[in-house]
Amino acid sequence: MAFTAQDVKTLREMTNVGMMDCKKALTETDGDMDKAVEWLREKGLAKAAKKAGRIAAEGMAYATVCPECGAGVVVEVNSETDFAAKSDVFVQFVKDIAHCVLVNDPADVDALMACKYPGSELTVAETMPEKVMVIGENLQIRRFRRYGENTSVAYVHAGGKIGVLVNLAVEGGIDATEIGKDVAMQIAALNPRFWDKSQVTPDVLEEEKKVALALMDNDPKMASKPQAVKEKVVMGKLNKFYEENCLLQQPFVKDGSMSVEKYMASAAKALGGSVKFVDAVRFEKGEGIEKKQEDFAAEVAAQMNMGK
Repeated sequence: MAFTAQDVKTLREMTNVGMMDCKKALTETDGDMDKAVEWLREKGLAKAAKKAGRIAAEGMAYATVCPECGAGVVVEVNSETDFAAKSDVFVQFVKDIAHCVLVNDPADVDALMACKYPGSELTVAETMPEKVMVIGENLQIRRFRRYGENTSVAYVHAGGKIGVLVNLAVEGGIDATEIGKDVAMQIAALNPRFWDKSQVTPDVLEEEKKVALALMDNDPKMASKPQAVKEKVVMGKLNKFYEENCLLQQPFVKDGSMSVEKYMASAAKALGGSVKFVDAVRFEKGEGIEKKQEDFAAEVAAQMNMGK
């Protein structure tokens, strides 16, 4: 039995399954719509599509560096529950996605979905429904970043709550892994707004100055001070702002007597070389995703009322 593009569209609307899978289902069932629906259900694809509407805000942030080529990658893959995120199948899936990014260097998530899944002839997109069915939850590959140049150092905090990838320019042939890990741990712990004070935008600086001056105007001890004195105080507050918000100017967590920038220079010099911070990425699982708030008491009460 032949089928048309409209049949494919109808099946997609009925099952919420991808167009290519719908086309394959109709091909396998000679265009019989009912049998095509059953075929998709038997393959687990319709079930996977149903789960796709559910919020995936848990999961894992993972970072790694290729031991052969030195490229580094950090990814975030989401699941619905923390329980599923701790399963061996999910953890391996995340690592496979990271490997796929390392090997293929895709431009974005859409490009990644078209890449071959490691150890398979299927694409990542074609593999996803199977993983959803096995794990039993909606899965989302949310984001990734890859560094192919310089020296990358990866750090994963709390089993995948936070993934950090630091990129360094290293000279002198030294092993800067420990330095990079220390910087990555600082980034994971303090989540600085900027890497360096040079990145602080003029509008942010103006806002900080405005707040500092307003506080002084409302302080009886400072309100009558000359403007020059106030400006000096403002500069001091800006330096404090840099120390709190800019990675390289922050006090180093392992030794508060020096900044991160000075720590890097000192540690590299002790090894006989130099290290310069280039860039970094910090992914925290679920950040920015609005999680569904479950009210179990209300849900139980509603079910009890329905039974009356």
